[in-house]
Amino acid sequence: MASPHLFYRHPLWIRVTHWLNAICMAVLLMSGLQIFNAHPALYWGQKSDFDHPIFSINAVEDAQGNESGVTMIAGRSFNTTGVLGLSRGGDRAFPDWATLPHEQWLAIGRRWHFFFAWIFVINGLIYILTSLIGRHLRGDLVPTRADLAHIGRSIWEHVRLRFPKGDEAKRYNVLQKLAYLIVAFVLGPVMVLAGLTMSPRIDASYPILLEIFGGRQSARTIHFICAFSFLGFFVIHIVMVLLSGVFNNLRSMITGWYNLGENREHA
Repeated sequence: MASPHLFYRHPLWIRVTHWLNAICMAVLLMSGLQIFNAHPALYWGQKSDFDHPIFSINAVEDAQGNESGVTMIAGRSFNTTGVLGLSRGGDRAFPDWATLPHEQWLAIGRRWHFFFAWIFVINGLIYILTSLIGRHLRGDLVPTRADLAHIGRSIWEHVRLRFPKGDEAKRYNVLQKLAYLIVAFVLGPVMVLAGLTMSPRIDASYPILLEIFGGRQSARTIHFICAFSFLGFFVIHIVMVLLSGVFNNLRSMITGWYNLGENREHA
């Protein structure tokens, strides 16, 4: 007779901060796109150089009056009609389905963004403090020498879509550890500080932020890059969840219990 071998993998505070973080990131990303649409270009340095953006998304009109969406990256332009610049949502950088609120409404987008940014920061601090107090950081996230020595094997197993089972599934693998550490202690703090650097009032109180990021426009560009790095992390994270067992992973992140496999018992 077979029975599931359940292992208590995620304590309550990890599950609460995880889901709260997921909600915050979704709102922050969509409201951030709303804010970006108000001026769909990025620059480097202290001031906007309208003639030489390093990234922009616009709708352009040719001599015959036909409109198309154009995305420019470092001087190279790409036709992105239907997706960016010009889509069924109209003449706007990111389409309406990707922004919060749905319609072009900068004031509300900014309110959503700033409100959930504070929740994101407080939630992140709670996660870091509880990780330190509960030894989650040292015991579960910091890779050991043995982990790092076998990083090549871990990458190869991921490429082959072979995921750990049994006792090995009780621990994060080295790729998970490195990804979580980079997101929590590098990407998140840089994104928050870059966001604060865009505030004139914060700059007046802490001018060192402008020196660190090389100007307000550079900070805006770094903030944008960090946001899309987060999006890339979440996409990979969700794909791994789907491939390694969506029901089992969701159960562990909702109830804490993860099924390591089946125990065989003889009646």
